[in-house]
Amino acid sequence: MKFGKRRLPRSEGPWAWLAAGSVALSLLMLGGLMLLIGARGLAHFWPASVEQIEMDDGRVVAGHAVRELPLERGQGRERLYFTGNRDLDGQVWHWLPVDAIVARERPRDLVVLERRHHGMFIGRLIAVGDVEATPGQQPQRAGWARLQARLAALEKLRSERERLHREVLRPLIRQLDADPDAADAQRALAEANARVHDLQQAMRGEVALLESADGRRLLQPLDEVLRAWQPNAMPLAQKLAAWADGVWRFLAEGPRDGNSAGGVWPAIFGTVLMVLLMSLLVTPFGVLAAVYLNEVAHQGRWTNLVRIAVRNLAGVPSIVYGVFGLGVFVYGIGGSLDEWFFSDTLPSPTFGTGGLLWASLTLALLTLPVVVVATEEGLARIPAEQREGALALGATRFETLSRVVLPMAVPAMLTGVILAVARAAGEVAPLLLVGVAKLAPQVPVDGEFPFLHLERKFMHLGYHIYDTAFHGSDVQAAMPLVFATALLLVLVILMLNLTAIFLRHYFRARHGVQPRP
Repeated sequence: MKFGKRRLPRSEGPWAWLAAGSVALSLLMLGGLMLLIGARGLAHFWPASVEQIEMDDGRVVAGHAVRELPLERGQGRERLYFTGNRDLDGQVWHWLPVDAIVARERPRDLVVLERRHHGMFIGRLIAVGDVEATPGQQPQRAGWARLQARLAALEKLRSERERLHREVLRPLIRQLDADPDAADAQRALAEANARVHDLQQAMRGEVALLESADGRRLLQPLDEVLRAWQPNAMPLAQKLAAWADGVWRFLAEGPRDGNSAGGVWPAIFGTVLMVLLMSLLVTPFGVLAAVYLNEVAHQGRWTNLVRIAVRNLAGVPSIVYGVFGLGVFVYGIGGSLDEWFFSDTLPSPTFGTGGLLWASLTLALLTLPVVVVATEEGLARIPAEQREGALALGATRFETLSRVVLPMAVPAMLTGVILAVARAAGEVAPLLLVGVAKLAPQVPVDGEFPFLHLERKFMHLGYHIYDTAFHGSDVQAAMPLVFATALLLVLVILMLNLTAIFLRHYFRARHGVQPRP
């Protein structure tokens, strides 16, 4: 093809440029999507400045602006503010007409409190004192310093209480369930309960006297307050530290308030553990099936039909696999296991309900065709001279297969695992039927034998996104967490894939296998 007087090489024709442009456009769209998700998700943890707004009708509101939209018929614009104070106003969002705003300012004494119940509070700190004491006006700086000191002490008490629940109470309760007459366990349980009661009593008593922007006052128990900050008085370095602390808490804590607040650590752990178990289950079966189809079975009509069936299985909707896993794995195999080994606990099921094992098996079945196809293609690319040379040197067919063919096919196997991980980690539909839970703060791994509890339900990042976005009590407040969780899910899949890619390149270099052109 000619462009003017110059004849381009065949490899640089218009179709090659079109393909390169399509790849570049796809990468730009992917980068833009990741930038959007990252910006919307990570901005949630930034301590945004708080405005105090005075309206023309005399109302005073404090909050931070979220977005601005035009009113109907072009009659001005309105701005959405997050104002918190659900226990005072009954709602945390307010649409305010921009034309009705008389004054906007950012007072340095405005405080933001993150609470276990009723969400955020935005207002002013008046005093910190005991419940019995009549709260009076205190100097602002002294009250703020005392609040921070008390919250730090409460955090230590709260951590000690959670440690006792995790390391002492739960093992003792399981021990008494197995042996109700154990006197030592009963004594230790009573002492631990007394210690927890003392910690709870030490956490109670003090309150903070708060005042909203419009002058309404509220007594807030300090044991319900998790964190407090003054965003308008924080320097940039302190805001960066607060942002990093918020990101860490999001990664290390469990969810609360119906998954609309808190962190996603159980979902991260459950997603990674399920993907690893799925990979361990699907890899040997997929490799054995591919080896049989390519190296053992007679190449004829029936073998080709099996290959076609395997490839068609890759197109079956994932929810069908979920129904199959529910009927065969959960009710069939799990119900039989309960009748044989856990009859004492019936009718409460042990394996006859959704759990980590059945979810991993279901996703292994879903991704099995991907591993079979990728491994078989890798086996087919190995030159026949490699097999013939090994046989000519006196190796048996099994030795040729195990010492020559399979090591050279490891990169192709890992390619199949990479594709399987990429698909399984983001699947949600089958997990709804075979084991995922809305809230499972206790991870399936602990220090009690057998350490890995395959019968337990687990949390998953994909389902957490779905539940938070569509089933939360306050979808608007949960949307930043949805973006942050989506970004985290992409990063988890990327890390798992990069691990498999590194192993693939290692085995490819070790066995001298050239990548497919």
